[in-house]
Amino acid sequence: MGQISLLAILALALLPSLGNLIGIALAEWRKPPDWLVGGAMHAAAGIATAVAAVELIPRSQERVETWILALALIGGAICSAGIAKATRLLRARLKSSASRATTWGAYAAVGVDLFTDGLITGGGGAVATSLGVLLAVSQVVGNLPGGFAIAANFRSADIPRVHRWSALALYPFLPVLGALAGYAVLADAGEVLTGSVLALFAGLLLTATIEDIVPEADQPQAPRRVSSTAFALGFAALLLTSAYLGE
Repeated sequence: MGQISLLAILALALLPSLGNLIGIALAEWRKPPDWLVGGAMHAAAGIATAVAAVELIPRSQERVETWILALALIGGAICSAGIAKATRLLRARLKSSASRATTWGAYAAVGVDLFTDGLITGGGGAVATSLGVLLAVSQVVGNLPGGFAIAANFRSADIPRVHRWSALALYPFLPVLGALAGYAVLADAGEVLTGSVLALFAGLLLTATIEDIVPEADQPQAPRRVSSTAFALGFAALLLTSAYLGE
C-alpha cells in the first residue's frame, strides 16, 4: 500500500481515542474484573512490541545504516523517559486537594499519551497506508485502561458528571493534532529522515511498553496463564494483521 492522504490520517487518528472512550464507558458503567484488566494490558503490551519488531524496525532497516537505527532507538528510549518525566511533573503541578490529589494530573498525563499516539500514527501513515492503519488500530486496546482509570478517578473525586464529560470531550482532538504534526514531519521526507524517525518511534514504543505498560499490567495480578496467553495473542494478532494487510 502507498502513502495515505492527510484527511485519512486524521480520521485514523481518532482510533486511539476509541479505546480511551471504551474505557471511559466501562468506568461509567461498572468495574471489570482484575484478571480481565491485567489480560487486556498484557495484550496491549504484546501488540506494541509487535508493532516495533514487525513493522517499525524492519522498515527503518530498509532505509538507514544499522548504526543510525541503533542511535535512533536510543533516542526513542530517551524521548519515552522524557515523556514519562513530563507527565509526572504535570501530576505534581496539577495536584488538588479538592479533587483528591492526582485526578487532574492523571487527566493531563493521559492527554499527553493520546497526543503521542497521534504523532506516531501520523508519522507512520505518511510512510505507508498499512503502517498508519496498524499503528492506529494497535492503540485501541492500549488506550482502554487509561480511559477507564481517568474516568474512575473523576468519579471517586466526586466531580459532577457534566464537568467530567466536558473535560473528557477534549481527548479525541489530541491524537488528531499529534497526527497532523507527525504527518507534516514525514510526508515526502527523505529515506534517512524517515528511517530514523521510524526507529525513534520503535524505541519509544518498546521503552514505554517495558517501563510503563508491563508494570501496570502486572498490578491486577492476573494469573500467569491469562497474562502470558494475552501477551502472545496480542503479538500474534498484530503479526497476522501486518502480514495480510500488507498484501
